[in-house]
Amino acid sequence: MKPKFIVDIKNLNQYFGKKTLRSQILFDINFRIKYGEIVIMTGPSGSGKTTLLTLIGGLRSVQEGSLEFLGQELYGASDEQLVKVRRHIGYIFQAHNLLDFLTARQNVQMSLELHKSIPELEACSKSEAMLNAVDLGNRINYYPHDLSGGQKQRVAIARALVSHPKLVLADEPTAALDSKSGRDVVNLMQQLAKEQNCAILMVTHDNRILDIADRIIHMEDGHLIKEVL
Repeated sequence: MKPKFIVDIKNLNQYFGKKTLRSQILFDINFRIKYGEIVIMTGPSGSGKTTLLTLIGGLRSVQEGSLEFLGQELYGASDEQLVKVRRHIGYIFQAHNLLDFLTARQNVQMSLELHKSIPELEACSKSEAMLNAVDLGNRINYYPHDLSGGQKQRVAIARALVSHPKLVLADEPTAALDSKSGRDVVNLMQQLAKEQNCAILMVTHDNRILDIADRIIHMEDGHLIKEVL
């Protein structure tokens, strides 16, 4: 049976450090994400936003509480289970994290290498189709140093969405872009996510893009202090 929520978090606490040096970074987080929903998370630097994002993305282990992704409990999950979770998630970061020695298509295709069932020829055509979808069909064989900031971020979006993930996690995806490129990037994310019925959780300080959200949540000092509907 399909779980009701993509992400379902209950009473989540997280800590940095050990023993006497241990400090709490997340406090009693309760939060859900529905299918196809766009959620924006705001809050000052150091408030715990990126920590929460990495926990949801299976990039670090849950220490206390419950975090279910597609109905699977991540508290106590093995490294192997976390790798499987990551196959259903697309990641977009402020620094696009493209590999300079790979072309735009090869950077996108890397995301499909986690999916062993997809033959190389099919992975190649899927990657090219995704670059066409982000209006980079004429830049397929370009290397990152020949692309603008906005174009690099669109390659990163193509890489995140090419495997049709259930969830995209975006950490400050417009921070390095001018206002027009930033707006183009989030509009594209919104359009492609709706087409794929994929949810987005985006961390941002960019007030110019808040209007794309179905919901806005706010973090402060490790607490989820309010939800703006």
